[in-house]
Amino acid sequence: MDLDVFVAEHRAGWARLDQLTSRRRQLNGDEIDELVRLYQQTATQLSALQAGGLDPALAARLSGQLARSRAAVSGAPSAGWRAVGRFAAISFPAAAYRARWWWLGCAAGSALVAVLIGCRVAGSPALASSLLSRSAAANLVHHQFRHYYSAYDGRSFAAMVWTNNAVVAAETIIFGVLLGIPVLFVLFENAANVGIVGGLMTAYGKSGEFWSLILPHGILELSAVFLAAGVGLRLGWAVIDPGRRPRVRALAEEGRALVTVAIGLVFVLAVSGLIEAFVTPSPLSAWARIGIGVLAEAGFLTYVIVLGRRAVAAGEVGDIVEVPDELPVAG
Repeated sequence: MDLDVFVAEHRAGWARLDQLTSRRRQLNGDEIDELVRLYQQTATQLSALQAGGLDPALAARLSGQLARSRAAVSGAPSAGWRAVGRFAAISFPAAAYRARWWWLGCAAGSALVAVLIGCRVAGSPALASSLLSRSAAANLVHHQFRHYYSAYDGRSFAAMVWTNNAVVAAETIIFGVLLGIPVLFVLFENAANVGIVGGLMTAYGKSGEFWSLILPHGILELSAVFLAAGVGLRLGWAVIDPGRRPRVRALAEEGRALVTVAIGLVFVLAVSGLIEAFVTPSPLSAWARIGIGVLAEAGFLTYVIVLGRRAVAAGEVGDIVEVPDELPVAG
């Protein structure tokens, strides 16, 4: 087979197939018949191309074109939207649900550290003064902490918060490769910062203001960080103890689940960023703001538990799976 002649002979048909596929919702009866005919012809041509072992790049392009055209011929949703739907309904909740005990352990450990540090700072003026001077602590408590949430334009602040939180989540995930040890330091640093600020606010009689500003966005935000830390630690543990799985397989499965969680958390952190930018500094009452945060967290947990449990029961592990196209090949 002369490849140049083959391409020249069929190029016009491929271009027409692309054109009809892109107009799938506006086709008349004759155009639908033409679409089906061109789809069948292109499938045959791809079989001949694969049988001859010619131009893998062209074969891959035609394979993708046939996948899009098959959705138009069958009336099914496009493969891209199927992948998005599968990710949202199966892959991400399954990966999150499988890491639930690691996730819960990170949350419990961080909460314990934050409370212990907060109580120590609140009850020890000497310790508080060693962390910040009296004037700096007073400025933080009376002005800086509250002003932080309203100092910027809402949209800019949401983008900044989203970026910062995504970096923290990415660090905890990536550090899982290093046996998960750096993840513990990230968690400790985060818990210590919350504990110190909370302790100082409590020492100055501002504990109510602290909770009213930290809870609306912090519940969902910290859940995302703990989930990231959980999958990072789970990956690190797979290196140490892969269980009955071969170590390579365990690392591959946990690594793919880690990528799934990383992508999903982009959207979770976007929601927490919007809450932090527009709800936390809003004039709503403290209980209304906290209630919005609780509702967001409840929705997220319900989503993960209900869909994740169902997916895991069906044998899913959180892989991002794209079902390969079935193409006609020469027998």
